[in-house]
Formats: sequence, structure tokens, C-alpha cells
Amino acid sequence: MLPMTELVDALEKAGLEVRNDAGTLGMYASDASLYRIPPLAVVRPRHTDEVAAALDVARETGVPLTSRGAGTSVAGNAVGRGIVLDFSRHLNRVLNIDPEARTATVEPGTVHAVLQKAVTPHGVRFGPDPSTHPRCTIGGMIGNNACGSRSLAYGRTSDNVAALELLTATGDKLTTGPNGDSGGPVIDNVRSVIGRHLATARTEFDRFGRQVSGYAVQHLIPERFDLTRALVGSEGTLAVITKATVKLVVDAPVRVVVVLGFRDIVAAGEASPAVVAHGPTSCEGLDSRLLDVLRARRGPDAVPPLPRGGAWLFVELAGDDAGEVDARARKLAADGIADDALVVTDPATQARLWRIREDGAGLAGRAPSDRPAWPGWEDAAVPPEKLGAYLARFDELVASYDMTSAPFGHFGDGCMHVRLDLPLDQPGGTKIMRDFLTDAARLVGEFGGSLSGEHGDGRARSELLPHMYSPDAIALFKGIKHAFDPGNLLNPGVLVDPDPIDADVRPAGRFPLKQLAMAYPHDAGDLGQAVHRCTGVGKCRADNSAAGGVMCPSYLATLEEKDSTRGRARVLQEVVRGELAWSHPSVHDAMDLCLSCKGCASDCPTGIDMATYKSEVLHQTYRGKLRPRSHYTLGKLPFWARLAGWAPRLANLAIRLPGLGPIALWLAGVDKRRSVPAFARRPFRRTFKPLTTDRKPVILFADSFSDAFSPEVAESTVRVLRAAGYEPRLPSGSVCCGLTWITTGQVDKARSILTRTVTALAPAAQAGIPIVGIEPSCTAVLRSDVHELLPGNADAQRVAGSVRTLAELLAQTPGWTPPDLSDVEVVAQPHCHHHAVLGWKADADLLAASGAQVQRLAGCCGLAGNFGVERGHYEVSVAVAAQNLLPALDAAPGAVVLADGFSCRTQVADLRERPAVHLAQLLDRASL
Repeated sequence: MLPMTELVDALEKAGLEVRNDAGTLGMYASDASLYRIPPLAVVRPRHTDEVAAALDVARETGVPLTSRGAGTSVAGNAVGRGIVLDFSRHLNRVLNIDPEARTATVEPGTVHAVLQKAVTPHGVRFGPDPSTHPRCTIGGMIGNNACGSRSLAYGRTSDNVAALELLTATGDKLTTGPNGDSGGPVIDNVRSVIGRHLATARTEFDRFGRQVSGYAVQHLIPERFDLTRALVGSEGTLAVITKATVKLVVDAPVRVVVVLGFRDIVAAGEASPAVVAHGPTSCEGLDSRLLDVLRARRGPDAVPPLPRGGAWLFVELAGDDAGEVDARARKLAADGIADDALVVTDPATQARLWRIREDGAGLAGRAPSDRPAWPGWEDAAVPPEKLGAYLARFDELVASYDMTSAPFGHFGDGCMHVRLDLPLDQPGGTKIMRDFLTDAARLVGEFGGSLSGEHGDGRARSELLPHMYSPDAIALFKGIKHAFDPGNLLNPGVLVDPDPIDADVRPAGRFPLKQLAMAYPHDAGDLGQAVHRCTGVGKCRADNSAAGGVMCPSYLATLEEKDSTRGRARVLQEVVRGELAWSHPSVHDAMDLCLSCKGCASDCPTGIDMATYKSEVLHQTYRGKLRPRSHYTLGKLPFWARLAGWAPRLANLAIRLPGLGPIALWLAGVDKRRSVPAFARRPFRRTFKPLTTDRKPVILFADSFSDAFSPEVAESTVRVLRAAGYEPRLPSGSVCCGLTWITTGQVDKARSILTRTVTALAPAAQAGIPIVGIEPSCTAVLRSDVHELLPGNADAQRVAGSVRTLAELLAQTPGWTPPDLSDVEVVAQPHCHHHAVLGWKADADLLAASGAQVQRLAGCCGLAGNFGVERGHYEVSVAVAAQNLLPALDAAPGAVVLADGFSCRTQVADLRERPAVHLAQLLDRASL
């Protein structure tokens, strides 16, 4: 193959946007599959002519080319050794909408959710809706023939594409559609190939709805020749899509969900055909083992009430008449199909149920054994009437390999998704993987099924196609491939002449790293296992604000893969493999715009925690070395705040003096466009006076921010606690959570600080006295980060269990009721750590009980502690604030802004010169 430098030169001479730095190649080496294949270069075409130019270079140099959308392919369909074309960055527009014809024309990188948003005002939608719909691209859906949960109503992607424009590897333009196909000799060549294999083409394909594996040969036989549908599902191996016209459907306005409970997943599978007879739009199966993972990660409230059972079918019925749909739902619930049933009409509860199903692939990334679980056999399908028997046999097969699983999927179509705890970290792990996948392929062949039901075969299953198809069918596939791509340039190793299923397995082997700063208690102390939690499903590339999420603010600001949680995880996977050093510029480029918001820790279904990994990177890079200026200033802010507390007026004057102030900010590594909060004239700890009363004691954790900058917040907290029947006490000595040291990677010092703090708080925790935090980020350290920094410390565990937010404590206080806030309009910006670690439910419940009119904002405020203050981060910080916070503030100029986080209040003041209050202040003022 051509050397990388010569290839990049050729691509750049063609005027293409090319990336070949180590970080980009590491990020694009993987999709959402098991496989790691670094490309030689990544090209981001800006228009169709650039796609043709990239193909010309590939053809002239003999370098293969792989098309890529959002990179959410689970079978290894979107990775390749040559040029990777990323369509998602620029070729992502909706070009035309025809409401009368019910069609839309899009570029291949158009995100599914973007298309839906564009067509919804016309009363239509694109039918297929895979679980990755907030971030997957239409081109990727066409490549895999994606289906989604509502395929019972809307069919597969192949049923919803009207026309295509493509480029072949030979450089010919190919058009397909209702007005006829054109493309030179390739069409005649394909007809000739089919003519030699007609019997096979007519008998081995299209046996049931989810038979997706291989090429869609049934659409190439003479009596039903449809090149458009034949190309859907060809996984980028036959041509490169440049434009697609898709069909649109009218969505039924009324939806009711019926949840059916069964003793186990086999019974749920057996019942699916009877459920489908009721005409649902969706029939999705979930195993209790999957929900156990969710509850273990997010608590018992993460799953809404369900009917009794060990497995469930989520069944959606839809129509135009509410009474008719409700009657159908109640008839299904009473039909005796299930052991128990629940009819759900509330849209919010329905949305919670569907989010659980959509997060299935990420949640299943942790097996019931609490080991990492992997794709590879995640998409098999059988005729629906055989699903129950297949599930029973599949469970037996999994158990025979001493593995565990938590199946879920599109049971109404006979399609099962699952991830398996393959022992890839053990010697011989890839051989076990090969043996299992081979046995699984034999099993699905025995049931007359398909290796893939919607994900495509990719590198995970193409080698196994002979277990499903005859030798003549395999020869037919080769003939079709040669007719379109005689030079084997397009996505080689997939479908035809496939790569071995156990080659290039990304997580194979062990990657032990020594002298880690963090404990990684949920990953057995293994950073390699921690960063491989990222399965690549790409939820971090979506706007999760509609569901109240935070992840991933930096990606939404830049739309760069390196600024997504997934991109960072992929780069760190290169680090643990030894391919990149901790200090490599690509590593720091990926980590630079991470806000350490911890949104991924709660919003990513895999439970990844990029904030912790960033601290590790900074620790490993700068340990014993000179650090960035901001680490010595902002990273040690509590230390400087304590010093300033002895002469706050002098400190404030130094910051604000003309000439001296800007120099001080520059020396501190602070962006000159930022205002610096003034130090309080008298820190809270010096003014607090405990009272001798018979009220119940609580320990008030007066953090450095509340003490040095916002003593009025701490004072309000004291008054609210006393009014609720508590007497606050301060810990003995000066305590700090060490947060600023943690976020700047000064982990050894943070551990020392936190050890002293835990020692000071331990007697209260042992005595059962609650510890109430004021600042959410500091409170979150005491509840969560303490386990990373002080593993096995019994006092730390007791302290973590004793920590409460103000709202949590008040909710547990018998007889306490909030003041009447019914005349108050509130715009609430929960701190990211409050959302991700502590949970904001207690606050939401308290405000609801007060009668306040609350608009709870999703997303991050953008300041994120020291992040938005540091030089080089201002633009991104403001762009993050513009996602949710600033529009809400501008739309409600008279509302009270509620922001418990000091950084959130600072951002509001900085960007809108508007006051914001802590919950304690809101309650305190209402009680006066």
C-alpha cells in the first residue's frame, strides 16, 4: 500500500480536507464494533466533487476507501485500512422536502434527528428509527439497512428509500429510482451475474422480514429488479452514496404503550407473534438482567414501575382516535398473553421507557457478571414464530461458554440484540470468541435465520455467511461485488473475501498500566477496562438536552469528533495500548476541551467517566514537571482564597487596578475577557457562630467557594437549616474537598487534602450526623470522587454515605414543608455534578411542592469550574452557554435564576450581568 505521506500529499493536491494526525487516526480506527483498524488518512468532503476526487486518488493509488457516517456501526462496517470518508462533518444537509410527494432529499451525512426536525412541520417523518436516531446518519442507515423499533409499522430503510445518487469505484455516476437507473455497464454486468444464479437468487433470499445478511439479491431478479433497494444494505462495498431521496410517512397522533410482563425472556419471545397479531407499531423485548444493570448504575428510580416478571415486551399501539387506541391497548393487556400487564398513556412515562430501550446497547456493555460485554453476535434474527425456541437454545449456548448476557431487541420482527462477556482480556480469548461466533452462526442457520437483522455483517459476521448461505450464493455475492467494484477498493474485507472475524480485535489482550493516580473501583483498578467502557454508540454526539442530559457540551460546541466523549475514549485506548504517550499532543488536544462536567458519567449508558480520565492524563503528564500557569493559580484556588481572606480588600484591589489587574490575570492563565469574582470582605467561617440548642445537629461543609466568595449563600443555608429544626456545626479545622487540584491533575495533593477532610468529618459520620454540602461540585467529591482517591478507606465510605444536599436533607425531615413559591417563576440551571453525581430529583420535588413555576435547563452552563476561565477556552465556554442557558435567560427576563453552583452563578453574571441564587437563598428569602 502507498506510504501515508505520499497518499496525504495526493489527497491535499486534490484540494481535500485531510486529517492524518495520530489522534484522528486513533479515533477513526474504531466504530461501535470490536475492531480496530487505523486508516492512513481521514478525508472530510465538503461537496460531491470532493467525494469524486477522493475516489480518483484511491483508484490511482490503489488505496482502499471506506465511507463513514456517525461511526455507530456495530459490526465493523465503518473502519478501513486506507482512506476513511467522513460524511458527517460537512455533507450533512437536508437539500429538499416535497410534502406532497412525501419525500426528502438529503446528503449522506445528514443526521436522522436533523431530518426529522426538518420534516416534522410538514406533518410527516422518516419511518425507520434505530435507537441511535439522535446521531446516526441517513447514509449509514442505508449502508446497513437499519430498521429500528417501529419497523412493524414503517419497515426497513430499504422500504423507505426512493432514489439514490452514487459514485462507483471506477468513477462512474450511478443514479437509481422511479425514473429509471443509469450508470453505464455496471447495470448490465449485474443483470448478467444474476442470470447465472437465478435459482439461488429466487430461493435463498427474502424468506422473512429481517433477513439482512449478505446482499439484497431478491431485488435484482428480473421480475422485481429494483437497484435502489438492492444497494441498501450493501455496507459501502458496491458504491459511494452522494445523495439520497427518502420516503416520508404520516405519523399517527395517538400512542399508547402496553408493557407485558413474562417469567423470562424465552416466554416473551414465544408470545411475540400473538402480540403482533394486535397490530402494534412496535414490540420490543427486554430482559430483567439488562434492567438490573441500569438500577445498579443509576439507582432504583431509574426504572419506572413495571408489571411483575423477569422479562418484558414494550408494545406500542398507534392510531388517529384516542378512544380506539386505548380500547385496543386494554384488549391486548387483558388478552392473557402475559403474566401481568400495564397500560401506559402518560407521554413522559412512555418516553422514559423508550429511553431505556434506546440505551440498551450501551447498558448491555456491562454484562450481568459485571464484566465488560462486547458486540459481535449482537444482531441475529430468526423468523418471529421461532424466536422463543431460539432464545432458549441461545441461552444454553452462552452458558456452555461460561458467559452471561442480557438479551433485548425487536422481538416482533424476530431480531435479538445482545452483548457478551467474551474473555478477550484472557489468553486465548480471541479463539474462544471465534469458536462461540461459529457455534452461534450454526445455531441461527439451524433456525433458518439471519446472522444480521439490521446492523449488517461487517467484519463481525461476513466470514460466517457460509453457515447461512450455499456456496452458489457466496459465489453470487462475489459476482455482484466484482460487477460494481472490480478493483476491490470499496470497504474490502466486508461481505466478500472477508477478513477473519478474530482479526484486529480492539480489546483483545490486557493493557495494565502501573502507578495510576485513580483507583477505578468499578473497573477492578484497570484503566484499560475503564476506557473500553466506551462501546462507540456515540450518544455523546447527540444533543441530549430534550431528555435533560448534559453530555457532551464540548462536542455540541465544536462538532469535532475529538471533542466528544467517544473521541477522547478512543484516544485514551491508544494510550493504554502503548501507541500514544500520556504527553502526546493528540492526547492533550482531545482532552483540552473536556469541561470535566461528568455528564458522561450519568448520560452515557456505558457509565464512562471522562472527567476522572482527564485528571489521570494531567497527573501522568505533569507529575514532577512544570505545569501550565493555571494549575498553580486556579488549580490551587482554595489556598489563594484562604490567603486573600486575611486581606480581601487588598486582594480585590490588586485584581482591579488598571495595569496591574490584566497582568495578574495573564500570570494566572485567566482569559482577559473574564471578570474575576471579588473575595468576600469577611469569609463565612470567621463569622459563623454556633448556637447551643436542642436542635438536631448537622455538619455544614462550608466549601472554599462559599466561604471565600459567597458567604451569603452559606448564611442562608444556616438559616434554612435552623428553621427546619437543625443546628449546623462546622468541621474542626480548615477542610477542603480538593476539587481544583483534582480537575488540574494534581492528584497526590488532592488525596492528601481529602484525607484530612475525611478525618475531620469521620466522627460525625460515625455518629450518624448528616453532612450537608452547599456547593454541588464539592459535595459530589465527598460522595463520589472520594472512592477514586481513597479506595478501601472505611472513614471515606462512611462520609460518602452521610453526605446530603440541602434538598435531600429537607426531604428527609419529618414535618418540613417548603414555603409558598407559587408566584415565583424560576429558571433553574442544575450544576453538572449535581445532575450527574448527586441527582437533582430532590430539588425538583421540593420546588414542585413549593408551587414554583420551574423551567429546568439541560446542559452545562459552560464555565465548569476553572475551564471557562482559562485562556483558550472562552469561545467554547460561551458556545456551551448558548446551547441552553443563555436562550432561557433571554426568554425569561423576569424569572429568578436558580443556580446552586458557584461557577454557574458566575457565568450568568459574566455573560448576562444578572444575579442568580442558590436554593438556600430562594427558600430563605421566601421565609422572611
